[in-house]
Amino acid sequence: MSVARQYHTASILANGKVLVAGGENGSSYFNSAELYDPSTGTWTNTGNMSVTRSAYRASILVNGKVLVVGGQNSAGMLNSAELYDPSTGTWTTTRNMNNARNNFQTATLGNGKVLVIGGYNDASTFLNSVELYNSSTGTWTATVNMTVARCAFIASILTNGTVLAAGGYNGNFINSAELYNPSTGTWTTTGIMNVARQYHTGTILTNGKVLVAGGQSSSGCINSAELYNPLTGIWTATGSMNVAREYHTASLLTNGYVLVTGGQNSAGQVNSSELYNPSTGNWSITANMNVTRFYHTASILASGKVLVSGGIGSSGVAVNSAELYQ
Repeated sequence: MSVARQYHTASILANGKVLVAGGENGSSYFNSAELYDPSTGTWTNTGNMSVTRSAYRASILVNGKVLVVGGQNSAGMLNSAELYDPSTGTWTTTRNMNNARNNFQTATLGNGKVLVIGGYNDASTFLNSVELYNSSTGTWTATVNMTVARCAFIASILTNGTVLAAGGYNGNFINSAELYNPSTGTWTTTGIMNVARQYHTGTILTNGKVLVAGGQSSSGCINSAELYNPLTGIWTATGSMNVAREYHTASLLTNGYVLVTGGQNSAGQVNSSELYNPSTGNWSITANMNVTRFYHTASILASGKVLVSGGIGSSGVAVNSAELYQ
């Protein structure tokens, strides 16, 4: 990449290119953006965002544009939002969210609206507020609050269209989970995770179950994993990872396995990777990344390869390197 960055986002566009935007390097916040072309393996700069932002969220809309919202910069937490148009390579501002928020989650619903969930604000208040972005009108509307305020959680869109929010932190580590129903705009509680955790990953498997792995609990970084069954609303333990990690990534491969990369634990940054086999519930070590990194991104390309980019390296500073898992 042209810029070393962490806390950025990576969005796969309809044309197969990957849009990487924003982030920081520990001392400066960025509004720059660049595109990775899988056909050439090269990066090119594209239009800058109107606002520097880090730890924000990016969502692909049904019209192919990319909506980025929230995060933070040197001025504090953000409620601003803007849109990237791949056809022009430019950004335009859209209406602000009702709440400034950081460390939150988003989910693009089946009706095309974007659900923005939880996080925390400048007052370090943990949020249970939820709002919806309508790309047709460019407007935000509040919807029913979660039952629990939470940040650093996962939000997974289940095969039936509901959204699972699980775990996180609100002054205490959370093991509760709840479901958002887009048809009714309401939340209902569901089964409790076996382990309260934050900064974990959540992956929808081909069988519809949700794999939660790693993160941080009251005892520190963990390697445990568990599965959520949407049919029963129950969590069951599955095989533990070989390496405890948080701030890692998890990617569903074309063969149904889940690739987990990088992160950090009590021993420091991690370059190891491992694979989860849903058929056996076991993890196996695979090749190490060339660069140790956490706070990076992982994108599944049309070829099935996984593009890993940026993050914090072994020196403790942001890196601009990218690599492919195949």
